[in-house]
Amino acid sequence: MLGNRAVLLLLLLPWTAQGRAVSEDSSPAWAQGQQLSQQLCMLAWSAHLPMGHVDLPREEGGDETTDDVPRIQCEDGCDPQGLRDNSQPCLQRIHRGLVFYEKLLGSDIFTGEPSLFPDGPVDQLHASILGLRELLQPKGHHWEAEQTPSPIPSQPWQRLLLRLKILRSLQAFVAVAARVFAHGAATLSP
Repeated sequence: MLGNRAVLLLLLLPWTAQGRAVSEDSSPAWAQGQQLSQQLCMLAWSAHLPMGHVDLPREEGGDETTDDVPRIQCEDGCDPQGLRDNSQPCLQRIHRGLVFYEKLLGSDIFTGEPSLFPDGPVDQLHASILGLRELLQPKGHHWEAEQTPSPIPSQPWQRLLLRLKILRSLQAFVAVAARVFAHGAATLSP
């Protein structure tokens, strides 16, 4: 319950920064991105499987499962100054992350899960990721996507832990993405 409140506070307290608006030609629909990313954030927090509290083991460095997980980092230019100067590297990073999670949600890790049935939480999450990803893709221009590897088929005994790890990682990713769009909508929209 406290986690949900923390996410809501993050979404309600957008970064503040003074600056000029980016020209409409290079600017995404910040307000629409803000709405979609907030919806995605809420869906990511509600998509957990009903099983009570589970402590995930801590990852040790060098584990292959943590190397491929997309993270929004300082050099991606998602800070207020970076967004004001050139928002494209940040938006490309978010786009690549959404492609990554879209593939995972469509993989065998989530196959047969009741929450995947039409209109279930994971299905809604998948649709929301697709909507935000399409918003970020410029019309008539395809960003060069780093080759996002298809998920390696998993064993049935691995899937529960993998689902939890994927959903937690997705929660962190979309929380930062939602803050980026909240800042963009507040300060960069024309």
